[in-house]
Amino acid sequence: MEPISASELRLEPLGDRALLAVLGDTIDPAMNDQVHALAGAIRAGGLKGIRDLVPAYATLAVHYDPEPWAGTGVAPAQALARELRALWAGTAADAGEPPRAVTIPVRYGGEWGPDLEAVARHCGLPEAEVIRRHTGTEYRVFMLGFAPGFPYLGGLDPALATPRRATPRTRIPAGSVGIAGAQTGIYPLETPGGWQIIGRTGLELFDPALPEPCRLRPGDRLRFVAADSEGTP
Repeated sequence: MEPISASELRLEPLGDRALLAVLGDTIDPAMNDQVHALAGAIRAGGLKGIRDLVPAYATLAVHYDPEPWAGTGVAPAQALARELRALWAGTAADAGEPPRAVTIPVRYGGEWGPDLEAVARHCGLPEAEVIRRHTGTEYRVFMLGFAPGFPYLGGLDPALATPRRATPRTRIPAGSVGIAGAQTGIYPLETPGGWQIIGRTGLELFDPALPEPCRLRPGDRLRFVAADSEGTP
């Protein structure tokens, strides 16, 4: 693959310990691939003082310790920005980690998916068809956000797009699978929220005691499968 042009990268300060790498302003798989390619190049490049990388749809937050970048003759942010631009100039669009395939069993409708009926009504489809379409596609984890481990998933069948609830719920159980507009996602923790809840998984998506607390990673490819009341696909 040809390197991506360095002119496409814009760097903005986020306080004195982070830079925001802006690659674009669209929700697009190719753009998101570039975000993950840059994150992969930074990890492989061994840049000094990098504390965390937070990819989003078209941006990458680079959190860093300024101490290793002091004494370069310029501000730490400028020194790091110079290295990031050089790294980016040689980064190929497919340089990110290979995507993982993940399967999530979901119990749809009833007490697990109280908004399935409303989604079906809004879409003009039988509930069984909503389930068929929701399980019939592969989703992309564009980013994690809102709550620890919450995946924003692209790839929802356009026929299932449904607005958020007019009145958000104050408590949504962990594992709840919802639809909001053209996206679907999974609540990893019990939180308030306004997404239309169509089902629930028994898988734990976030455990702070684990070395890797989030079950899902940005870039993963995900499929839902309908499960019975015991959570068995």
